[in-house]
Parts: sequence; structure tokens; C-alpha cells
Amino acid sequence: MEDHVGMEAGMTQLHEHRTDPMMPAAAIGSLTRDMLTWLAQRPRTYAETMEAWRSSCPRLTIWEDALADDLVRVEDRGKDRPEPRVVLTARGRATLDGG
Repeated sequence: MEDHVGMEAGMTQLHEHRTDPMMPAAAIGSLTRDMLTWLAQRPRTYAETMEAWRSSCPRLTIWEDALADDLVRVEDRGKDRPEPRVVLTARGRATLDGG
């Protein structure tokens, strides 16, 4: 039981640090880095991104954290594209590049 309580406290601390605008690139998790790499490979639609990265697990919030940390953004449909797409922000690109 004590281990579970300690884990809860650690998760809370991790989440509090994630929203820090000065969060260093090394602080992101490996799954978040995987998602950023996946998005950088080619244009991705919102639907495609949700299919690949959305989770109903409250402990696996990669998509939500990336949005909250301003690593990705959703761009509306445009004349040349019928669906919204997900792109890296400048901060997401810098994080992926290690800066």
C-alpha cells in the first residue's frame, strides 16, 4: 500500500512539472518523444492521430500532455485539406531536436 501512495505522489509531481513552460526537453517521456517523431515524419490528420495516440487510460495522457505543454496543435481544415491536421509547434520541434 505504501508503494502505491508513493507512486501517486510521484505521478502528481511529474504532472506538475510537465506544465512548467521552462520544462527541459529531457523531461518529456519516451512515448511523447515517439509521438513527436511520428508527427514529424509526414502530415497527419486529426483522425489519424487520435486513432494512433488517444487513450482512455487516465495514466497514459500522451496526447493531452502534448497539447497542454504546447508541443502540438490542431490546425483547422483549409481549402487544400478536407480534414484538420496535427502539427508540431515550434516548441515541439525544439523539444524533438533536443533543445
